[in-house]
Amino acid sequence: MSALEDIASGPHLATLGARLTYRHAAVAPRASEALASRQQWERRYRTLLRISDSAVVLLACLLASALSLLATSPRILAEDPGLLVRVPLSTALIWMLALSLFNTREAAIMGVGVTEYKRVAHATGLAFGALAIAFLLFEWQGIRTQLYFALPAGILALVWTRWLWRRWLCRQRAVGRYASRTVIVGAREEVEYALRTLGHEGRLGYKVVGTAILDESPSALVVDDHIYPVFAGSAPLRDTAHFLRADTILVAGQPSGDPTFVKRIAWELEGTAAEVVLSSRLADVAGPRMSLRPVEGMPLIHVRIPRFDGGAYLLKRGLDVIVALLALIAFAPFAVIIACAIAIDDPGPVFFRQSRVGRDGHDFRMLKFRSMRVDAEKQLAALRATNEGSGPLFKLKHDPRVTRVGRVLRKYSLDEVPQFWNVLRGDMSVVGPRPPLPDEVSMYDTAVSRRLYIKPGITGPWQVGGRSDLSWDESVRLDLRYVENWSVFEDLQIMWRTVKVMVSPEGAY
Repeated sequence: MSALEDIASGPHLATLGARLTYRHAAVAPRASEALASRQQWERRYRTLLRISDSAVVLLACLLASALSLLATSPRILAEDPGLLVRVPLSTALIWMLALSLFNTREAAIMGVGVTEYKRVAHATGLAFGALAIAFLLFEWQGIRTQLYFALPAGILALVWTRWLWRRWLCRQRAVGRYASRTVIVGAREEVEYALRTLGHEGRLGYKVVGTAILDESPSALVVDDHIYPVFAGSAPLRDTAHFLRADTILVAGQPSGDPTFVKRIAWELEGTAAEVVLSSRLADVAGPRMSLRPVEGMPLIHVRIPRFDGGAYLLKRGLDVIVALLALIAFAPFAVIIACAIAIDDPGPVFFRQSRVGRDGHDFRMLKFRSMRVDAEKQLAALRATNEGSGPLFKLKHDPRVTRVGRVLRKYSLDEVPQFWNVLRGDMSVVGPRPPLPDEVSMYDTAVSRRLYIKPGITGPWQVGGRSDLSWDESVRLDLRYVENWSVFEDLQIMWRTVKVMVSPEGAY
């Protein structure tokens, strides 16, 4: 038998086929068109941020150097003429390096908000900490002005420009750009929950283009009046992602008894999608307290138990006192005008005091500008049948008890300004859960009663998240998430968003 005939025989041919198959499988997956498109817009947006950051950093450092010129003696400049150029450029270089090391332009935090701002702040702090050490060790001239001027001015400018870019990114995502084309996988209930959370516009960075239901195969899924296409969960996700040009697979749930489901999806999607995102109901409340740590190849999710006392709350109390004092002093001249308008529109007390439940279930008297008629409480029983509120809340969009002046006060939340007095007294906080009525608290279950672990607030996540338009479940979810994960940085962000809501009110009645 010739060598050629020997190769063509059955056993040799099978071995050759196996080698070819093995070599084909060993070829690394190549990026699909959808994946390449995502990587392209990520690079484009990252470049925009890099240019913006560089401009802010250089401007802050050069302005600080110009101020240093005024404070530096001519003799020092004559001895070292390159001082005013070398110092700002060195500062800018170290600053930009820190922004890169802290991954402030990472794709995972693009448009996220708080996480992005924190990384920018931490990177800036590290850069100027290094400069401060250099100043002490080597007594470099010109560094002092950089620390006094470039640090505060630069960090404010960086956060502000990132906020502007975030608003621009949200507008782009609203029209379908700069968002991940996403397929959600899971049981019907889990997929519907994820769809309600993400929305259909893609403002949160995920543009849902399809779903894969594991427990059934409906032709379409309708959530919040929006129709989503449904693909069979048994079909290969690689084919579904390729057909929909999706670059992200969000796993909202996996089949019972299949522990390798997520791993197999990740392998199957190599070269087709950029990432597999896991959704968990636990993250809905404990997200900021969660961290992932692999131990001997086994990924462990750590959830820190929340604390409701300690030094952090002293810091929160200090912020409350400062903000309340400034608000009461600034608002004092307008309070006189509002008081006169209330008395003229409906004669009676200017202020309305009502019993509310505060931290640990303690009652207190909450103070507000009166926005209803004097006999409003007597009319309540007759109006309960027309309640439009959700859960134990009583709300009417067109409440006949509200006065003309009261409608204006409620629309712009001016009726709540006197509550800053409750903040000074220690009954309330500037930011916190909505202060409930005693009747509402009597209907709380164990989970909802966690809202009483901290002081109620004048504003909070419910105030900036839709106010009276929120359902009871949504309101509770927002409050519980805040209670267990609050931070001073988040409080400042909610205060800022509250100002925007007051200017453009929605859901206030």
